[in-house]
Amino acid sequence: MTGKVCVVTGANAGLGKEIATQLAKKGGTVIMACRNLNKAKEAEADISKDAPQAKVEVMQLDVASLESVANFTAAFSAKYDRLDVLVNNAGIMAIYPRQETPDGFEMQLGINYLGAWALTGRLLDMLIKTEGSRVVNQSSFAAFNATVFLDDLQMSNKDGRSKYGKFLGRWAAYGQSKLAQICHMTELSRRLAAAGHAHPKCFSAHPGYVYTNLQATAGNQAGALLAGTFFKIADSTIGQKVDMGALPVLYAISEESLQGGELIGPDGLLSTAGYPAVVTVPSQALDDDTNAKLWEASEQLTKVTYDFGKRGDGSVSGA
Repeated sequence: MTGKVCVVTGANAGLGKEIATQLAKKGGTVIMACRNLNKAKEAEADISKDAPQAKVEVMQLDVASLESVANFTAAFSAKYDRLDVLVNNAGIMAIYPRQETPDGFEMQLGINYLGAWALTGRLLDMLIKTEGSRVVNQSSFAAFNATVFLDDLQMSNKDGRSKYGKFLGRWAAYGQSKLAQICHMTELSRRLAAAGHAHPKCFSAHPGYVYTNLQATAGNQAGALLAGTFFKIADSTIGQKVDMGALPVLYAISEESLQGGELIGPDGLLSTAGYPAVVTVPSQALDDDTNAKLWEASEQLTKVTYDFGKRGDGSVSGA
């Protein structure tokens, strides 16, 4: 990783912090792209203690806000002329009641998927121009039993509440956002290849079951007694530590045999734990019609259009 520039979103805690730490230890210049600057600076100090020679910088990014995404990419591009690794890690899980981003998106769709979509699109030109670059979306095994509701991505009815029910609705929304992340990497890989670009290589990863602040937050949400009980049991039985949960993303970043488009997850039972391996991509993420329609919807919602160029000189435009 020496000499490589890496952006990790949501790097102030949990998996993001661990990923940032390991990339810094290997010699990468790591940009911790975080919403909360105070927490990010605390995490930066921890990383510097663990790796005194680390090159780490905190930059503000709230992926819930398309304006913040645009501001971050402008600031990053003004300072750096290459981007070797982009890890779209920032996320939230199963929030209730239903909330919306400043841009009016269902919160989980907006943060977990659309924010990452816009960020990747605005950085695509630099990624294409950086030889050997890689993009990794941090997904979840919740994607395996999820559905992308193409006719209702916002998962709401007229009164603004999830029409899928108080408990199931928030989990359906979470699963959808995580499956959409896999669709994103599958389709981006296809379009890059069709345009003749060798890079970036694009991957999805999921950590298996890892106890992080996401589970703690979801377990404390209103009406989440059952979920909270489940998490407590799972934490003590199948839960992995954060260092193991970070391995799929790190594998996707570093494994030379990967072609692009793969999903990396733990190799254990039901992919809940273990060491990183290529695992089966959910069928909907391999459906060309789904991916094309989701791509079009994402462009319309974010106003970011991916332009792959004609001769390997890709660029991106966005309002």
